[in-house]
Order: sequence, then C-alpha cells, then structure tokens
Amino acid sequence: MSDGNSKSQGINTKLAHAGYAPRDFHGFVNPPVVHASTVLFPDAQTMRTRNLRYTYGTRGTPTSEALCTAIDSLEGSAGTIAVPSGLAAVTVPLLAFLSAGDHILLVDTIYFPTRRFADTMLKRLGVEVEYYEPEIGADIAKLVKPNTRVIFTESPGSNTYEIQDIPAITAVAREHGIITMLDNTWATPLLFKPLDHGVDISIHAATKYPGGHSDILLGTVSANEKCWEQLYNTYLTLGTCAGPDDVYQGLRGLRTMGLRLKHHEASALEIARWLEGRPGVVKVLHPGLESHPGHAIFKRDFSGSSGTFSFVLEGGEAQADAFLDALRIFGLGYSWGGYDSLAVNASLADRTVASRDYGGAIMRLHIGVEDVADLMSDIEGALAAALAA
Repeated sequence: MSDGNSKSQGINTKLAHAGYAPRDFHGFVNPPVVHASTVLFPDAQTMRTRNLRYTYGTRGTPTSEALCTAIDSLEGSAGTIAVPSGLAAVTVPLLAFLSAGDHILLVDTIYFPTRRFADTMLKRLGVEVEYYEPEIGADIAKLVKPNTRVIFTESPGSNTYEIQDIPAITAVAREHGIITMLDNTWATPLLFKPLDHGVDISIHAATKYPGGHSDILLGTVSANEKCWEQLYNTYLTLGTCAGPDDVYQGLRGLRTMGLRLKHHEASALEIARWLEGRPGVVKVLHPGLESHPGHAIFKRDFSGSSGTFSFVLEGGEAQADAFLDALRIFGLGYSWGGYDSLAVNASLADRTVASRDYGGAIMRLHIGVEDVADLMSDIEGALAAALAA
C-alpha cells in the first residue's frame, strides 16, 4: 500500500493516497469493505505456523489495514490500531501501560469520559490517579513519583481550550522513563503531530474530524517504535477491533479532511473574532486568538486550528438555556467534528485542580460547513434571547 510519506507531498495529496492500493484490488480505487471473522488456511502446515497476512478478523483485514496505514503516514508512527470509539482509543492504551500500584498523572481539563474511566476503572484496578494543572509545563517534574508510569495529556483542554507545553512535559517524562499519551482529537495529525513533540502515543476520536459526517463511532491509537508492540498485544488481548463499515467510512472521511478542516478553521476563527466584544459575551476561549493566554505556545507548536471553541456567556443557567433554545441552525448535541454546527452548555463541575470562575456559562460551539453569515445571524439572535432572559 502507498504510505503517502514522501516529504515532497502536500497534506491533501497524502490524504488522497494514504492506504491507497488499487492494484491489490483489481484496479478499484477504494479498498473492499471486508466483513470477516474466519480466514481459511491453504493447508495444515500454514495453519500451524499462521504464516499468512491475515489469520482472523480481530487481527486485521484489508479494510482496517488501509486505514491504519493511512494514519501511520500522517502520524509518523510505528503502528496504529482502530477501535470502536474515541473512548476506546483512550482506555486501551491506559490498560496497556498501567498496572496495580502504578501512578498516573492526567491533565485536569480532559474529556469527561476519560476522567470517569480513571476515577472508576483505574482506581478499582489499583492505579493511583492524580490530576494536574494544564499550564504546568516542566513543573510537572514536581508531581512525578517513583511509581509514575503514564502522563496523560490533552491539548487544547476540553471545553476551555488551555494549551499545554507538550515538549516540556515529554522532556520530563523521558528523563524519568514515563510513557506519555495525548488525546489529539481537536487538532488531528494535520495541525499537531504528537510524536514529533516527544509523545509516545497519539489518540484520536476518529468519530469527529476523520469521520466528518456525524454518522460513525471510531477511534485510532498510534504508537512510536518503543510502545507499539505492547499497545498492539493489548489490543489483541482485549479484542477491541472496530467494525469494517465504520473503518471504511473513517478512511473515506480522511480523503477530504484537509479541505474540511480549512473551512472549519476559517469559519471558526471568523466567528470567534466576531464574538469578542459582543454584548453578553464575557470572553472567547479559542487558542487561535491573540487574546488567548496560551496563544504563543499554540503558534509555536500547532500549524492551525480546528472548528471547535467556547465562549463565556454572561449569566447562568437561565441565560444559557435561552441562548440554546433560540438557535435554529446550530443543533443541540454532543460530539463535534461533523459538517453540522452544534452548541452545548459545557459543565466544568468535574474539575478538581483547574476549577475557576469564568464569570458566566461556558458555551461550546462546533462550527460546521454552513455559511458564516448564516451562523452569525443564528448566534446573534440567540445572544439577544439570552440578554432578554
């Protein structure tokens, strides 16, 4: 299969051709969607040695191989697994690298289901769980213990979009032999490449921008050479393989992800800048804005921004409800990354060390592919409704 790895190629060329092997499939442009559990062996000797490219459905098919090869070409990783959801992409590597008695440091601004898994399953399995401030940088060294095995990062942070100094954190981790993991769903490997910044394992909810159409559940986990074998063996042990139809849809979504992200980025930045100073808006939380406290690190490490950000709405629950109920184009729904714009009143009640008063309700927006003027008009009406509440 083409790995799309040529440094002379632009990103959209890589996306169009990564995992692309029509000569393997009678000239058809896209790989087949292989629905399979059983693989037949040609003879007893081959069956005994399992000396075949494919041996059982959970161990990979041409469909899953095409997607994982494509992701490897984007991540620069030694290997990638495809799992049934973004949450599975979080939980599989945590189970792969943590044991009873280990200590894990997680950024306090993580995706809530990640926190729920850490606070329930990991603690039940005897793992010591500790949270840290997103702006900690190299000072994370002060929290490292002899039994610290994993540092889990997410940048920007969920809902409030703090930017972490990932190179500083990974430098500390390498010094202490600690595995670093990063949930890179917001940026995708097009805007931030975790392994290039010292991260060991890159995690994505491919449900979002790779899928792009709000109709699949999918996750990918990519590892460097040091961590790949342990990650892959855990994946096989857990049997957490993604279904072929979602894998195929994820691969198809990759082909246009670069074009879609450009549109998401431009529209979101235009709306974020427009929101700054609007009546009823306390603050806009978007790392691409010069007003964002992490903007300098963002400019240093990221090549762009995606379509999801938050703003602080003056008032409380009544104003947040009025804002949401007045929207006509934005849907009220969780997830993001699809073609459709979404809005939600984000709760920060789960935070422990990074909790603060933002001076109003946190309204998270995902800016889809609709026309910006129409989205601004929708938001303007909703802001008026919130002010009147």
